[in-house]
Amino acid sequence: MKLGKRWLPAHVLVWSYAVLLIVPLYYFLASAFKTNDEIFAHPFALPTSFGFGNFRTAFDSADLGLAVVNSTLVTVFALVLTLGLALPAAFALARSTGRAASIMEKVFSLGFLIPTFAALFPTFLLAAATGLFHTRTFMVLFLPATAMPLSVVILVQFMRTIPKEMEEAARMDGASTFAVLRHVYIPMCMPGIATVLLLNFLTFWNEYLYSLVIIGPDPAQRTVQVALPTLKSITGTDYGVLTAGTVLTLVPVWVVYTVLQKRMQQALVSGAVKM
Repeated sequence: MKLGKRWLPAHVLVWSYAVLLIVPLYYFLASAFKTNDEIFAHPFALPTSFGFGNFRTAFDSADLGLAVVNSTLVTVFALVLTLGLALPAAFALARSTGRAASIMEKVFSLGFLIPTFAALFPTFLLAAATGLFHTRTFMVLFLPATAMPLSVVILVQFMRTIPKEMEEAARMDGASTFAVLRHVYIPMCMPGIATVLLLNFLTFWNEYLYSLVIIGPDPAQRTVQVALPTLKSITGTDYGVLTAGTVLTLVPVWVVYTVLQKRMQQALVSGAVKM
């Protein structure tokens, strides 16, 4: 009983926080099935019907199908390139003990100090100079650069937890450096890789500013986050349609989180990430 009373404030805080999360989520999902009149008249009431009219209107008006394809292409290729660069870099830094490696690791950490908007104008000039302005290709090349600091720092900490004896045993079997990375470090760092994938996926999928400036509003190339604002209107926005469109764009996020959450939970529980 004494122990239960001690934990009572913690339970109250946890359930209060849960309510703060659930109520806006319920309002958000319920609004996707309502008209404007229903949203403003009875904001927290259940929808009178659960038809998918708002979803069809949002899908057709903003051409969300093509926008989802564009976002998927940019995100997937950017994630592949991020891992292709971050894994060897983290492997080299984790195995090195010299002063140069320590300095290089700090250089990667300095990437956290650069605000996103501060690099907008130089990035615009770079896209124009390379002839990749208004293309998805530039975003595929640019997004990994923004993700490298976080990705390398996380993966380095995971790789340092792997016993050196594992690498020595692989070396005795004749494994090359690339084979050690592929067959020893990568399999044992899967929770860290899943963490990097999930964090970067959320960042890449939700990126708006650079996608708007670099790719532009061209319906053939624009991403989901650029397409969604087209559902707003100066004369009057249908918030049910706008909410339904937002729900559609969140489905891929939910799917990816569901797939990777167990790996990420392993990383958090094990305490392997030591920032």
